[in-house]
Amino acid sequence: MEAYSQQQDQDDPAEGRREFLTTQEETLFMQVFVEEVGLWMDSMDPMKHFSRLLPFHSLGEPMLLNAFLACGARHLVLVNSAYSEEKALHYYDTATRYLLKNLQNPNRDTIVCATTAVILNVYEIMSERALQRMNHIAGARALIKECGWNARSSGIGAACFWLNVGLEVLSCLHFNWQVAWDPDDWGIDMDFNREIHNGREEIWTHRMLYIVAKVANFRATIPRHQEQDQRDEEMRRQNRYGEWQKLKSWTDAWNDNIPRTMHPMAYLYPQHTSSKSCFPEVWLIKRTTIVARLFYHTVMVLLSQIHPYFGLDNPEMHDMQHRHSQMICGITAHVKDRGVASVAIRSLAHAAECLTERREQEEVLQIFQKINKETGWRINFVFKELKEKWNWHDEPQPPPQPVAPVSTSLLTSPVPMQQQYGQYPTTISSVAAPAPAQPPAASRRPPAGMVNPMFANADFTMPSHPYQNVYVAPNPVTNQSALYYQA
Repeated sequence: MEAYSQQQDQDDPAEGRREFLTTQEETLFMQVFVEEVGLWMDSMDPMKHFSRLLPFHSLGEPMLLNAFLACGARHLVLVNSAYSEEKALHYYDTATRYLLKNLQNPNRDTIVCATTAVILNVYEIMSERALQRMNHIAGARALIKECGWNARSSGIGAACFWLNVGLEVLSCLHFNWQVAWDPDDWGIDMDFNREIHNGREEIWTHRMLYIVAKVANFRATIPRHQEQDQRDEEMRRQNRYGEWQKLKSWTDAWNDNIPRTMHPMAYLYPQHTSSKSCFPEVWLIKRTTIVARLFYHTVMVLLSQIHPYFGLDNPEMHDMQHRHSQMICGITAHVKDRGVASVAIRSLAHAAECLTERREQEEVLQIFQKINKETGWRINFVFKELKEKWNWHDEPQPPPQPVAPVSTSLLTSPVPMQQQYGQYPTTISSVAAPAPAQPPAASRRPPAGMVNPMFANADFTMPSHPYQNVYVAPNPVTNQSALYYQA
C-alpha cells in the first residue's frame, strides 16, 4: 500500500465534469477503446454500454475515464510497436489509485467502483504478463456481487455481469476448470419456448453461455479413477449419462427455438467459395449471433468428446465432432468482425484439435495469425498446444512477442492463489499470452478439474477478500449512482 499512500493525494477523483475530451492523446486512446476494445466487451450486451454509453459518463468520473484510456493505450501497444507501455501503465495506475481511495469511503458510488474494476481487469487480461499485475480479477467479481448483479440485472449491472462470467467461462474451457460462480446461481431464465420476437438475440446468447458453463463443469468433473465396486461404477456412469443427455437436450432445444436471425444467412461449401478456404463459408449477421453460434458449436464438439459410454470411435460421436468443428472453422475463417475474437480464439482452438488434414491445420494457424495481427491478442501458446496435439515435430515456433515492462503493483496483498501458481491463465485465456519469465513457471499450472482458483476469495465476506487493508464496507443505504439511471 506504500505506493498508494504516497500518491493518493496527488490525484483528486473529484475533478470537475468535462464537456468533452480536449487532448489529442486522450481522444486517440478513447477512440481506440471504443472501436477496438469496447466492441468485444459489448458482444453480449444489446445496449453496448462499454462502447456507446459509459465513455460519455466517464467524462464526469476520472477513475472510469482513466480505466478506459488505459485499455485504449494498451491495445495500441499490442498492435503497433511505435507505442510504448508507459502511457498505458500511467492510466492504469491512476485509475487504480482512484478506485482504492474510493474503496475506503463507505459512502462511495458502488456502481462506478464495480464498473471501473471490471474495466481494469480487462486491461490486465490484455497484458502480456497478466498475472504479475492481476490485481482486479477477484476484486471485480467481489464488487459485482456486492452490487447484487446477476443474470436478472439490467443496464450496466447486466453488462458487467455477463462480461465477467463470460471471461471466466472462456478461461475454464481452456484450463478444464469448474466455473467458480455456479451457473445455477446466476438466476438466468431458461424458457426455451420458440422465440417469436425480434431483437432478443442477446437473451439467447446468455442462455447458451449458461449451457457452456454447465458443460465446462461436467467436463471438469469427469472421474479420474474408477470405483472399486463395479456396481458403484456403473451407477456413477449412468448418472453422468443422464446429465449428458440433459445437456445435449438443452443444446438441441436452444438451436431449435432461437429466432431465425440467429441461424446462418448463407452457407457455402468450400468448393463454392472464392476464398480458397478448406472450410465452408458461414455467414452470420449480428455480432452476438456469431458469439452464440460459436458457443453452440463448441458445446457440441465437447459433448461428442465426453460421452460417458461412447468414445470418438463411435460413428455418431465422430460425426458430431467433425460437423461442428468444421462449422467453427468456417465461421472464424470468414468472419470480418474483430469484436468476436475473444470467443473465436477459444472455440477455434477446440475445433482445431479435431483436425487431421495438414492443409486444414495450416489454414487454422493462418487464421490465428490473422487474429493476432488485427487484434493484438497474444496467442503463441495456441501454436504450441496445437502442434503438440497434431504431432507436428521439429516445427519452427512463431517468433517470440516482445515483453512489456511490468510496473510496480499498487496492491501489496495479492490473492494467495496467484502466489501459488505464478502467472494467471487468463480468460480470454486463451487470449492473453502466458509468456512466463522462467521456463519452470510454465509448469506451475493448477490441475484440471478444480474450481477456478482465481476466484477462491472473490467475496468480501471471506477473510482473505480482495483489496485487503483498503476495503471498507459501503453503508447499507447509499445514493444510487447516476450511472445506474443513465445506463
